Amino acid sequence: MMTEIPVQQAIGRVLFHDITRIVPGEFHGRAFKKGHVIVPDDVDTLLKLGKDNIYVLDLEEGFIHEDTAALRIAKAAMGNGIQMMPPSEGKVRLMTTKAGLLKVNVAALERINAIDPVVFATAHTNQRFAARKLVGGTRIIPLYTEEEKIVAVEKICRECAPVIEIVPFKKLNVGVVTTGNEVYHGRIEDKFGPVIMEKINDLGSSVMRQILVPDSVPMTVQAIHDLLAEGAGMIVVTGGMSVDPDDRTPASIRAAGGREVTYGSPTFPGSMFMLAYIGDIPVIGVPGCAMYNKATVFDLLVPRILAGDRLTKADITVLGHGGLCLGCSECHFPNCGFGA
Repeated sequence: MMTEIPVQQAIGRVLFHDITRIVPGEFHGRAFKKGHVIVPDDVDTLLKLGKDNIYVLDLEEGFIHEDTAALRIAKAAMGNGIQMMPPSEGKVRLMTTKAGLLKVNVAALERINAIDPVVFATAHTNQRFAARKLVGGTRIIPLYTEEEKIVAVEKICRECAPVIEIVPFKKLNVGVVTTGNEVYHGRIEDKFGPVIMEKINDLGSSVMRQILVPDSVPMTVQAIHDLLAEGAGMIVVTGGMSVDPDDRTPASIRAAGGREVTYGSPTFPGSMFMLAYIGDIPVIGVPGCAMYNKATVFDLLVPRILAGDRLTKADITVLGHGGLCLGCSECHFPNCGFGA
């Protein structure tokens, strides 16, 4: 199936795999591309790359080459918003074609990686990505493998389709209710509203209206109902989320008809977070930390809501593993472990 010949005798033969060149700190990539016809001037270069011998491959029926295998795996696994790049050094990379939320069927991915010699790596599921970003890669470890193993991968992909995709964000009209006597009476300037508006706009939605109310349950309930009547697709309530007696946002959301999913999230910052639904409309109580921290639970969960997820208590409880922001001197979110 594979014959080894000295490189000096390989002139005129065609390479069936990429040959890599690595110069630490200078270069890491292909020295020779698959399909290259070896010429006399290549012999010295190949020897310097440690290639004293070249392998000639004649695949028997029932076996496939690494490039073909990687292409078939990628094609079977990818869904909307994903494109595969041409094979390079036996690996096929998966890139986003549009912005949105990355969705990975983790259980299917684990089943695929249990098939030796297949490897398939992705970024974390439920993370936000822009267009043209790397989110996955796949290959087989040897230069060739039995075709039946790739057929098994394709079967998993059909059963669990898609294994990897990008879900675009919905464009919602978002209503904001800002609570607090100090803001309502003009004693201090509202700093929370502009932060929420910027975050919402950055996700492709818009704030339709912001209503200021004092620490009053009836007035907060009325504001929520007014925004619902005006067609809000999501409502964000800022302020009043602590356990202090005069912080009444959770009680107001419940009184407005909110069916509570959670009051509290295993995330720091953002533990005093609330999520409820009035019908199909999500109502979010945002803790004060979202006003001055770049990344909080708001930034983990609102993208999922805008991608169409109906969140449950289980979606909140799993955030504990990775829910600690390390407070880096320079924030790199979302390119960090927070929420991953």
